[in-house]
Amino acid sequence: MASLSVGGAHSSLRIPSLFPTPPTIRMLKHHPVLNCTPFFPTPSLFSPKNLSLRSSNHRAGIAWMSTTTSPVGKDDQKLISGQPNEKVVQVSSWIDYLPKEIQPFAKLARVDKPIGTWFLIFPFAWSATLAAASGSIPDFRNLAIFACAAPFFRGAACTINDFFDRDFDKMVERTKERPMASGAVTPFQGLCFFAFQLLLSHGIFLQLTNYSWIIEAAFIFLSCTYPLMKRLTYWVQAYLGLTINWGSILGWYAVKGSLQPSIVLPLFLSGCFWTILYDTIYAHQDKQDDVKVGIKSTALKFGESTKEWITGFAIASIGTLALTAYNAALGRPFYVFLAAASGQLAWQIRTANLSSPADCNRKFVSNKWFGALIFCGILLGRIFP
Repeated sequence: MASLSVGGAHSSLRIPSLFPTPPTIRMLKHHPVLNCTPFFPTPSLFSPKNLSLRSSNHRAGIAWMSTTTSPVGKDDQKLISGQPNEKVVQVSSWIDYLPKEIQPFAKLARVDKPIGTWFLIFPFAWSATLAAASGSIPDFRNLAIFACAAPFFRGAACTINDFFDRDFDKMVERTKERPMASGAVTPFQGLCFFAFQLLLSHGIFLQLTNYSWIIEAAFIFLSCTYPLMKRLTYWVQAYLGLTINWGSILGWYAVKGSLQPSIVLPLFLSGCFWTILYDTIYAHQDKQDDVKVGIKSTALKFGESTKEWITGFAIASIGTLALTAYNAALGRPFYVFLAAASGQLAWQIRTANLSSPADCNRKFVSNKWFGALIFCGILLGRIFP
């Protein structure tokens, strides 16, 4: 039975404890990784020496827990003082429950990170909904077809991106464990997987009401050449905007069988401006590694003036969306949702901590709400003109 010391350093009186230490706690105290000793009562717990030790160990424990969740920025690193031999526990993903042979390919297609698929779907959904007749609901068949194709097309784009970037990814902390960078998938296997996903998405695109092989071919070309732009220009996020928002052209054509520049062009540009905004925030996660390996981005180009730049792109995106709505004769409900979406962008820009990779990622992911607000606004603005 455990005992509690009630005397000083020279006292020999010990009183049996009424609360014996549970076996689980005794096991944890002697476990090499799960050692929780600083958090459990011990004899002479309240002596000044042990209070100081417990406090320092508690801080180290908190720092260790911080490193197990997400990457941190330069300012955050000052708060971390973990022990050199501590083990970092990676947060598991549902992919880890798939068969071992499939896991690398699921990670290659980013199936556990659907935000990129949403960014593909939104421009198409905006455009296809705008193409609906005034006072009517959109053609949900075309929306469903594109929603089914988007994960495969996005997976193909991620795969070809990792194929071209596999040598760079090895040198970037956030990407060094990607399947092709780590060697879990060979370049040849990656190219085969790319072709397989592209073939699946192509088969689904063929089911659209109006299909254009020229529009799809341009979509594929932009997706395949985007990774190369990182080596050529700091405006790689603008090229990504052209790529991701090509769906706005495809969406209108799928419904109408033709294009109306007065509506499609400002909608396409608004999406491009929005993409530059959110992907510039995203690029701030890797800016230090990008400098080392020679990759360009708007995050590096804008530097300390990033918030001023992305504020300008936010204004441009909202302005061109308003122009789109005016040319398409959308009803008042759209402008209510546009105002809410404007607030969402303003919140992102005002609160973004560009020195914290974790916060940059949170703001990046939050853009799904901007896309959803605009879609709801277009939908209601079309139904209630």
